[in-house]
Amino acid sequence: MNPSLMNSKIHKHSQPILVTGAHRTGTTWVGKMLNASGETAYISEPFNLWHRRGVFGAKVQHWYTYLCEQNAANYTKAFQETLTFNYHLGLELLSLRSIKDFLRMNRDGLIFLRGKLSRQRPLLKDPFAVFSIPWLINQHNFQVVVTIRHPAAFVSSLKRLDWTFDFRHLLQQPLLMTDRLGAYKQQMIALLQDPPNVIVQGSLLWQMVYDTVNAYHQEYPEIQLVRHEDLAFLPVEGYSQLYQSLGLQFSPAVEKTIKHSSSSENPSELNRKKVHSVRLDSRASLENWKRRLTAQEINDIRKSTEELASYYYPEITWDNQ
Repeated sequence: MNPSLMNSKIHKHSQPILVTGAHRTGTTWVGKMLNASGETAYISEPFNLWHRRGVFGAKVQHWYTYLCEQNAANYTKAFQETLTFNYHLGLELLSLRSIKDFLRMNRDGLIFLRGKLSRQRPLLKDPFAVFSIPWLINQHNFQVVVTIRHPAAFVSSLKRLDWTFDFRHLLQQPLLMTDRLGAYKQQMIALLQDPPNVIVQGSLLWQMVYDTVNAYHQEYPEIQLVRHEDLAFLPVEGYSQLYQSLGLQFSPAVEKTIKHSSSSENPSELNRKKVHSVRLDSRASLENWKRRLTAQEINDIRKSTEELASYYYPEITWDNQ
């Protein structure tokens, strides 16, 4: 075998993996399914404002934090500790507020211990890391998977959960606004003046995230773009390809896990109390947005997102029938 090819494969098998994309685009499902082989250690959302301090030692001040060379000094050490499975037991103990927190501490501590002893690859599932992709690639050599979801399906999920978004979390990050989101500044400011409208907010957030992802993909073509709809329609085939591209072993046990998570025997709609469950009738769920949204709402989302959406979905459909 060519020595350079051998070294490339060894290097690939040691890289950390990031699964990101806008929230409510299937990042949890993708992360859990990629974790099914046992080769990775699943680490959930260090960029989340409410992340567990044992998992990630640095404080996060904004949703969708943007890290780059100019502002990441306070995060570099924390990321290195997370990626080498150094669990901060003291910080976690100080943050405990409930039995649920205690159980999470045990879960995360075991994940970190197993990851270190078994030399597993860190697998970070974090939608809120999407704007920081270049820094994570350049500083920590991540392989990156970005999940994409039809804008109407994304917004309908936000509507169902009544999850509005405070754009001050983006506006208060000067480097993010200068480097990436300046063109959207006035739209965000305008939305702060009105009562929250999840349809308008969700449409704008989808545009900003995937406009940025498009730019990143031009600069880093190795970023893997994965459409939620493709995985939901052909989960075994889609995940098999993703496993291969990431250097993970697609075993019969992995295939069984994927089939179990996407089976037609699962519900087509999740209970609102289990919004992070990964057991869903994946094909049937593709039609949910057509029932959740009115014709006017679909039209409004389409007007806002269609031009960019056609880049990811050349065959995009907006028919709610």
